[in-house]
This record gives sequence, C-alpha cells and structure tokens, in this order.
Amino acid sequence: MIKRIVTGLFFLFLSISLVAKAVELNTEHPDKYTVKKGDTLWDISAMFLKYPWHWPDIWQVNPQIENPHLIYPGDQLSLVYKNGQPVIELNRGKRLVKLSPEVREIVLDKAISTIPLSALGPFLSKPRVVGEEVMDKAPYVVASADERLISGSGDFVYAKGLTSEDEDFSVFRQGDVYKDPDTGEILGYEAIHIGDAQRLTDGTPAKVGLQRTNKEVLIGDRLLPVENQEFEFNFIPRSPESTISGRIISVFDGVSQIGQFQVIVLNRGLRDGLEAGHVLSVYKAGETINDEVTEDRNDTVTLLDEHAGEAMVFKLYDKVSYAIVMKATRAMHVLDKVESAQ
Repeated sequence: MIKRIVTGLFFLFLSISLVAKAVELNTEHPDKYTVKKGDTLWDISAMFLKYPWHWPDIWQVNPQIENPHLIYPGDQLSLVYKNGQPVIELNRGKRLVKLSPEVREIVLDKAISTIPLSALGPFLSKPRVVGEEVMDKAPYVVASADERLISGSGDFVYAKGLTSEDEDFSVFRQGDVYKDPDTGEILGYEAIHIGDAQRLTDGTPAKVGLQRTNKEVLIGDRLLPVENQEFEFNFIPRSPESTISGRIISVFDGVSQIGQFQVIVLNRGLRDGLEAGHVLSVYKAGETINDEVTEDRNDTVTLLDEHAGEAMVFKLYDKVSYAIVMKATRAMHVLDKVESAQ
C-alpha cells in the first residue's frame, strides 16, 4: 500500500514538473504591470512569457470581476506563484467615474485588443471569401452612366440580376482563386471590395448609386449583400487543441516575402478545427536541390524545414482563414508550412 502511495506521489510530482516546464517565463518579466492604452494582449503576454500563446496557462480568471477575460487600461497585473506555478492575477483598478447630481458610472476605456488593429488596415477594407457559385450567380454591373468606361463614388451604374429584397450592396471584383496546393481542391475565391452601392430603381437592369468607392468600378464587377464586418479582436492567444498542419496560400498586398504584421491566407479553416486566437508556427519549406556529389545527376535532396515565426488566426471561413504574422525570425513565402504552436 505504501509503495502504491509513493509511486502515486512520484507520478504526481512528475506531472507537476512537466506542466511547469511547459510554461516558460520571459527572463526579463516584471512582477507587476499596469496596462496602458495602446497595449495589446499579445504584447503583454510576451512581456511575461517566452511563448505568448501559453497565456491561458497562467491567466487567473477572477469570477468576481465583470468580463474577467478582458483587460482594460488601468488594470494591474501581478505575477504570483500558487502551488509552485506562475499565475497572473488581475486587480481591476480605477476605471469608473461617478457623476453628480445623478449617481452614474461610466466606463472610461475599452478593453485592449489581442492584436494591433493598426496592422490590419489592408484587411479591414472588407476582403471576403466566397464560393465559385456565389460569384457566378451574383448580380453584376452591366453598364455605366453617360458611357463612362470607369465609375466611382457619386456616379450611377446599371446592374443586372438584382432582386427587390435588398437595397444596399457591396461591390466586389474577383481576385485570387484559393486552391489547396497539396490536394488541388478549390477552397474559395477572393472577393476584393471596391465600394458600396444602393439600388435606386427596380427592374432589369436596375439603376445603382455608388458610394465610398476605393477603386474604379468596372463593367462586370459583382454586387453582394452587405456583410456584417464587425470582428471580435478580444480573443485569447493559445495553441490549437488538436494538431493542425497547413500552408500559406496567399498574402495581402502581393509581396513575395512575408514579414511581421502582414496578413496571410491559410488553407485551413473552421472545418479543420481552427478558431480565432489559435497560434500556428510557420516553417520555411525546405528547398529541394540537386545532389551534385552523386554520379546520378537526377538525384535530389530536400533540405529541412526551418522555423520562421508565428502567426495568429483572427478571421475564419469554412475552408480558409486569415492570420496575422506576430513574429518573423526569417522571411516567409507563399507555400511555407504552418503547424500548431507548441
């Protein structure tokens, strides 16, 4: 009996030590930190941890605090140890002000975002992923007013295929075809946002007024119902619960080398178990070269994949997802591999 207890205690201490090894603190971590406006959860995580996506392992949720998962400017974070394990405790701080003569409380600050919103400028211009059938069946610009070749904000165009159900539309142009590089499956089509439009008349074709265009509207551009573009940026950075392997299949702004804070498109999405906040490690795909030593000149050697950084998923569709590169230790490229961060 004693032997069983000793054996049990041994495995208990072993499991505790393994958990402790999984959470590595930043060697220069502070003991306390007061959150400032402009901070992001990723930055704060990196301040305390060697691997920011291990944040859920040390975050101490206080159920007595409203929205315990959210962090606000003025909050005080303290690194303490419980049962030998590092834990971050939250002191809500002073975020409320009382006004007289009525007794009212007003929240002064918004919760900090997980990622820097300023880095998502290109993405926030309403990119969208649609199926081939959606793009093919969507109403389209068939003619412009006054025989213009191109049209913009304030102009009128004529659209074919509009129904009487919708009044407001977004104008899109088909961009890249998202194809799985390993299986050849078509995952979706990039719909590039051109501007907004409002149906002014019924009939076919219908007269449409253009609003807030960011590119010239051309004949053949498609009209899709306005999609809710509110994104949740207060998710928690963490490793995927299951093993994920995929590839980068596209990058916004068309650069050949991908660096920090650039938005990439992955060939994995909701159907693969990805969620907003999941962190993936990026690996530069090993180059295949000719073996110049062997006598057979057709022999090749594929070099090892090299770790290139981390990316965090923030917007998902069924078959693809958008991620932002949070750390780049070397240049990344389209077709580089991504795997669950450990």
